[in-house]
Amino acid sequence: MAKKNIAISIGDINGIGLEIALRAHNQIKKLCNPLYFTNFDMLQKGANILGIKIPKDFEIEYIEGDFDIKPGVVDKDSGKYSFDSFKKAVDFTKSGICDAMVTLPINKKAWEIAGIKYKGHTEALRDFFKKDAIMMLGCEKLFVALFTEHIPLKDVPKNIKTKKITKFLLDFYNSFKNPPLKIAVLGLNPHAGDEGVLGDEEKKIKKAIKSVNEKLKRDIFCGPVVPDIAFIPNMREKFTYYVAMYHDQGLAPLKALYFEDSINVSLNLPILRTSVDHGTAYDIAYKKDKNLNLKSYINAVKYAIGF
Repeated sequence: MAKKNIAISIGDINGIGLEIALRAHNQIKKLCNPLYFTNFDMLQKGANILGIKIPKDFEIEYIEGDFDIKPGVVDKDSGKYSFDSFKKAVDFTKSGICDAMVTLPINKKAWEIAGIKYKGHTEALRDFFKKDAIMMLGCEKLFVALFTEHIPLKDVPKNIKTKKITKFLLDFYNSFKNPPLKIAVLGLNPHAGDEGVLGDEEKKIKKAIKSVNEKLKRDIFCGPVVPDIAFIPNMREKFTYYVAMYHDQGLAPLKALYFEDSINVSLNLPILRTSVDHGTAYDIAYKKDKNLNLKSYINAVKYAIGF
């Protein structure tokens, strides 16, 4: 079977994305045909700082940009460059030139000062495709989908609405070619509300779960599950897929357990996009004698090609 063509957006060039792409290339090219969205001048500048050679088979798709790399600095030039790389990678994947795309980390503040209106990849993808993209993070042992993402904690309860959760759960289930047989849905409150003593949002969550299971004619979604026991070992023996009501509820346990292995996947879109589950790591960007972990990036590529 022919190897798949995978678009790789280079991320914030002041961070670790370029180094990850260069150092992992020999492993990645065995899995797929990677196409890196950058330009030779910026690539050479980064390679010179790192003191490494650019592989001869490092195929690039030109992205306009010529500026000094400033390791570990939030910068509008690097912000615009990372967005342009991402946008063109999306276009190549949407058109079918590439089979899927993998994004290296961007800096949200750099996007903001570059005048980019999006807070991140997922928000941009929602606008590009006019679809409710679902953010799922994790690895083979544990995946967590986020019902709400980058919003203040005080706004989460306002979003707990039966109709909205029902649509989310259905979209999540329908995003899989081979859907999970069981998915745990977390409650919002401590003790999942303790039957209304600690909050009544769980009533809405419960109604949504019941409605979706009736539509699917199978008891796929379970809950609301008490959040503080959701990720203990015998619960993880029962469930690999979880739906969290808010960002840290799902990602704090996931990262405590599987930080180095985890990836970010955008579901419910016409294209498949995966990403590393870490940031730009400005504190170690372009520094020597560091332990650069490539697991998340390699796992993101493997998921993108269907491993």
